[in-house]
Amino acid sequence: MIGGTMPTPSPARVHEFEVVLNEPIADGVYALVLHAPALAAALKPGQFVNIAVPGNAMSLLRIPLSYASADAEAGTAEIWYAVVGEGTERLSQMKPGDTSDLLGPGGHGWTAPEDCQRALLVAGGIGVPPVLCLARELAARGVAFDVCLGAASGSCMVGVEDFEALGAGEVRVCTDDGSAGYHGFCTDPAAELLASGSYGYVATCGPEPMMAKVANASAEVGVYCEVSLERMMSCGFGACSTCAVETTSGMKGACMCGPVFDAKEVVW
Repeated sequence: MIGGTMPTPSPARVHEFEVVLNEPIADGVYALVLHAPALAAALKPGQFVNIAVPGNAMSLLRIPLSYASADAEAGTAEIWYAVVGEGTERLSQMKPGDTSDLLGPGGHGWTAPEDCQRALLVAGGIGVPPVLCLARELAARGVAFDVCLGAASGSCMVGVEDFEALGAGEVRVCTDDGSAGYHGFCTDPAAELLASGSYGYVATCGPEPMMAKVANASAEVGVYCEVSLERMMSCGFGACSTCAVETTSGMKGACMCGPVFDAKEVVW
């Protein structure tokens, strides 16, 4: 535990799951659909799961991943992940019918203000899934929202059609190499939209420098901003100190106090 800042008890429980689908949806990005009814009914936007991936007896740590959607009626949860190392490579090799277990739901999710009428959502790379979950919740609440999406190239961009299908007012696509949409980082279009002064809430997930810029731009115009931080959540329930985040009130564990934080609390 980090300085006594971890809330207790953790909402996470061990759930056995069966793989329903596991296939690529973009360059290096996979969609994994799991059947785990109790988990699907409990997940809230912005929370995460810690997956035990079989195939390497030497690998003791679970892999923390956010989710893109959950269907309580079908008992399924959909997770989008990037293949970036040995663990996610093994995960990409799991087939329908394969089983394992995970720890979840973990952490503290998004808290969009009840009186928010319009939101700005900014996601970069594999930061799309938790923001997409939030978009589903906002759409269900009747809250209007615009989206800025960033990726290295058009080939690894995900979520555009999903946000459009949810009724996003505007979806601005940005790529580092200019292969799709705006040539550059999504922080520039996000700052332009924020300058319009018509938002009551901002949510962002992606590379930390991107989130820092979005947080600063939000603070400049006085709009409440939340960020979903990526850390190595080794245990997922507050027993270790590998996911520490420096905040204005001390070090806090992302697995319990986050991964979603008030942007003003984070020491960038």
